[in-house]
Amino acid sequence: MAHGGHRGTSPQALEADAMTRLLASVTGPDEARVARSAGADIIDMKDPSAGALGALPLERIRLCVEGLGGHPSSATVGDLPPDPGLVADAVAATAATGVKYVKVGLFDSRAYGTCIEALARETKGGLRLIAVLFADLDPDPASLPALAAAGFAGMMLDTAHKAQGGLRTHMSTDQIGRFVAQARTLGLLCGLAGSLRMEDIPALLALQPDYLGFRTALCERRRRDGHIDPAAVCAIRETLDHSCAQHR
Repeated sequence: MAHGGHRGTSPQALEADAMTRLLASVTGPDEARVARSAGADIIDMKDPSAGALGALPLERIRLCVEGLGGHPSSATVGDLPPDPGLVADAVAATAATGVKYVKVGLFDSRAYGTCIEALARETKGGLRLIAVLFADLDPDPASLPALAAAGFAGMMLDTAHKAQGGLRTHMSTDQIGRFVAQARTLGLLCGLAGSLRMEDIPALLALQPDYLGFRTALCERRRRDGHIDPAAVCAIRETLDHSCAQHR
């Protein structure tokens, strides 16, 4: 397993090696700077008060991107219904902020077939899309080949209802591992998130995902709606690096 310690991360590097990286979800430019300085590899922009994938205002995303100076970033388009035109418009507007990856929630993966087809036109134009599936909403593994065929860059397993437990509450390690393995076979980046805690890192790292995503564990008093705590980011960073070294 070709994991290693934290180092400077270019967008190309995210797809060039097998290191499991740290994604930190932030709500604005100040938190983005804190998370980056504390060692986050990918800065993910979303509004935790507006749902599982609450979208930030486009101007705030743009300010985050500008402040990051090319550091890898992602942003969500919001908790949207399966309307192809609505989703495609939101993706295009979010991508126009300069963010590297745009995340699209598939709240019912079986109902999003037409959206995936519509977004295939966007990926042909160079947009890098990440589909988010939800462990507590019975995600369908059969949707992954369609994502790959549509040109998506990757997929992520998350949770829709944060108060009802984290990722490993809703899916066994074996179930999560099957998603990761299938994503890898299809050439998709694979991320894992959903109220992850520090103690989840060793078990999930053994599955070799491309990144692990955190919000609550990085915040003051472990409140999802709190402010990013640089000490908490550093602690997760150190735990991830230590676990990576053990899996070499």
